[in-house]
Amino acid sequence: MRRIFKFTGVLLGLLIIAAGAYGGKGYWDALSDAPQLGQRADDLIAQGRGGASLGAEHLAILMTVEDPNFANHSGVDFSTSGAGATTITQSASKRLAFEKFQPGVGKIRQTGYAMGLESRLSKDQILALWLETLEMGEGPEGWMTGFYKASSAIYGRPPAELSNSEFIRLVAVLIAPGSYKLRENDTALNERVGRIERLVAGTCAPEGLSDVWLEGCRQPSDS
Repeated sequence: MRRIFKFTGVLLGLLIIAAGAYGGKGYWDALSDAPQLGQRADDLIAQGRGGASLGAEHLAILMTVEDPNFANHSGVDFSTSGAGATTITQSASKRLAFEKFQPGVGKIRQTGYAMGLESRLSKDQILALWLETLEMGEGPEGWMTGFYKASSAIYGRPPAELSNSEFIRLVAVLIAPGSYKLRENDTALNERVGRIERLVAGTCAPEGLSDVWLEGCRQPSDS
């Protein structure tokens, strides 16, 4: 029995070391990629496709839903209500650092990469890269990638020119772009929009860190 405990301890130690090494690789990969990514982000910002170009009110709505503590964290956030397990930086890392992201062990490298990005890029740069790589669901001409592209495809206008209701509809899609239908009167999407509107109005709050579906903003009529 003692040998079993000893073997288990050694195995656990090796797994921890391996996980640390994999996360460290993600961090160093981000440092290597940072100059190119920084230039890409600066180009997007110069083209009016960064966070500031959403408009102050719209940007505040987006942050409230997607990453309430984005301005202050260093790539991870384990405490803010509604933040969930993935920050904006981690979300961007999933698409920037992987050809095909695999959940589970991939989260380790994703988190290391996110922390590396935070150490080299500004929040404005990270936000611009995230906006550009977001999956936005089906549009008039097929699958849409990028928040600004989706705004143009669905509404024919940039995000800053949308009403709050239109903007929130785009934000609502982010949690399940493969399921929600922007071009239809989608009941499930409408319910998600309603929860976000109540959150933004301050009439409800997430039930905890993992409440990304905003169950704390549910109404009895929600399915």
